[in-house]
Amino acid sequence: MTTTTLPTDLPPLMHAAVEEAGRLLRSGDVVALPTETVYGLAADALNPTAVAKIFEAKERPTFDPLIVHLPDKKQLDTVADVPADIQKVVIQLIERFWPGPLTLVLPKKACVPDMVTAGLPNVAVRVSSNPVFKRVIQHLNKPLAAPSANRFGSISPTSATAVQAELDGRIPLIIDGGACMHGLESTIIKIEAGSPKNFITILRPGPITPEDLKAFGKVKVETRTVIDEATEAPGQLASHYAPRTPLRLLSKPSDFTPVEGKRYALMSYRGEEKDGYLDLTEFEEIMVLSPGNGKLPEAAVRFFYILRALDQLGVDEIIAEPMFEHGMGIAMMDKLRRASINH
Repeated sequence: MTTTTLPTDLPPLMHAAVEEAGRLLRSGDVVALPTETVYGLAADALNPTAVAKIFEAKERPTFDPLIVHLPDKKQLDTVADVPADIQKVVIQLIERFWPGPLTLVLPKKACVPDMVTAGLPNVAVRVSSNPVFKRVIQHLNKPLAAPSANRFGSISPTSATAVQAELDGRIPLIIDGGACMHGLESTIIKIEAGSPKNFITILRPGPITPEDLKAFGKVKVETRTVIDEATEAPGQLASHYAPRTPLRLLSKPSDFTPVEGKRYALMSYRGEEKDGYLDLTEFEEIMVLSPGNGKLPEAAVRFFYILRALDQLGVDEIIAEPMFEHGMGIAMMDKLRRASINH
């Protein structure tokens, strides 16, 4: 299979890309599309044969559920039932965060194939704010299943070039919408009724932080990992987001002792000598997430790009500095722990 990449940076090119993506999606094929989080591998969410092509291209286990993207928030009831006891807070959340990087886990409608939800009774659903994705899904006017456009378990792609590196020859089309705005997958939550406050569990940390959600209920972050069974949401498997190069997340500089003859690269949070990581060894390469500032949103945008760049160096091990574990730092630390779990 030949993989074609179509640009969208001029109106005629955008129109042609949307038309071709729509044609392939209507025919039951898969297309890589940009979202505001990472690039997704999209297929008609209500067509089991099309959805199966996502799993095949990604080599994704069928016990890992997919997120369903809607053309707009008014179509939530086409794929999900909202329980009466949480209806008010669901409406408040989607009014505040949709379109955007928040995914809700809700009881699914019968039209959603079991393959999409890994046989579970709930569906993960959101509305993307990316203008290219919006053009395609509104042109199609159907829900799209769209997990990250990479081989299962590897580094999520935040550019069309990264998708090409992951899935070249496995999918027919990549729509190039430029770099992703957030750089981290959407926050996934489930909601349970409570009094006086509802309970909001973050199943996968992401750009929408616990601080953003606390006005809507009592928030906790799920830390459970899953090995080989159906998960409530994507991104909960124990080993995930991993480079091919072994990665080690340090808690403190003293945890590291270099091994003679091994070649190391460093993912630094701020690139500051005072943090104690830059001089641990003669690193082959040091790449910094947020130079000098330690700004978590900036680090998040660069996170997967830098991880992929370090993975391509051919070193023996990637060393990762820790970062502040609040806000978007919760999501990045979660991903680093999962990336390092087998090393």
